Amino acid sequence: MEDTLRKLTEVFGPSGEEESIRDTIRKMVEKKVDQVYEDTLGNLFVIKKGGQPKIMISAHMDEIGVIVTHIDENGFLRIAPVGGISPGILIGKRLRFAGGHVGTVNHEEIKDCRDLDWSKIYLDMGQKDSKAAEKMASIGDLAVPDFNFQKLSGGRYISKAMDNRAGCAVLVEAIKRLPDNLPQEVCFLFSVQEEVGLRGAKTAAYSYDPDYALAVDVTDIGDTPKSPTMAVSLGKGPAVKVKDSSVLCHPLIRKFMIETAIKNKIPYQLEVLERGGTDAGAIHISREGVPSGALSVPCRYIHSPSEMVDGSDLDQSINLLTKLLSVSWPLTEDFNVR
Repeated sequence: MEDTLRKLTEVFGPSGEEESIRDTIRKMVEKKVDQVYEDTLGNLFVIKKGGQPKIMISAHMDEIGVIVTHIDENGFLRIAPVGGISPGILIGKRLRFAGGHVGTVNHEEIKDCRDLDWSKIYLDMGQKDSKAAEKMASIGDLAVPDFNFQKLSGGRYISKAMDNRAGCAVLVEAIKRLPDNLPQEVCFLFSVQEEVGLRGAKTAAYSYDPDYALAVDVTDIGDTPKSPTMAVSLGKGPAVKVKDSSVLCHPLIRKFMIETAIKNKIPYQLEVLERGGTDAGAIHISREGVPSGALSVPCRYIHSPSEMVDGSDLDQSINLLTKLLSVSWPLTEDFNVR
């Protein structure tokens, strides 16, 4: 799992430019499944054939980033967000473009970074004028934080793009562990453009038309100093989502997840996320509606260059997802896994 997570987090892949991360994931899973294809928007569909019903498991593969909006005569680049990223959190940090060029974000003398907005910061690539800078980046180019994966003592990991390469790693490892013959068909969706509005999941769900769905994504925590009060902590297992800003998870999906965790002695937490959403928000209102839930990986410092996850949470997330997909659906009111 650690090697998979390292490879996925270090790949360039902001919203709208997911080609490299899509190719990386395809190479990891294509020999383990029955069918792999892409749609027009760039979503990656990974299918393990089986009977009915059809289940969609979605993890978005895009990461937050910035886009170049202007290059001035002195070679400084103005930037704007692609996804939910704060300008203040980037001060003094490095950003990397697809071609490998790097610059540092800074601002003119402002006493309090809380006063920053995007108009007051710039990217310095060390070039003397606009002509030199334009050889390295152009208007409309995307860049992401340049922070590599590191393992910490105690089994925790930090990196850029844990949101949501951690979720992608859970899907990749589950695909490797699942048996060849499943009781139902499963579509593992690696979606695009989640960070800018759940766009990939919306078109993918309409196309595939699943009977049930789960999103696998990171979620916020409430276990750091002065963090918002929330009943999710690092190292206490995957979270079963109850609600976020985009979805009220289907009660039968929650029941199934909780009972499967209890039966298999998998630690779990319950998650109510007051702000934020996942692919489940788009999938559950596709066509006539899709009963949907979400399996969440606890993560500290979401939408920062150094997001942190716990290795045991990832292992247990893989374990829970594998158990969920190894038994027969559909789910009914009298469904009980105990």
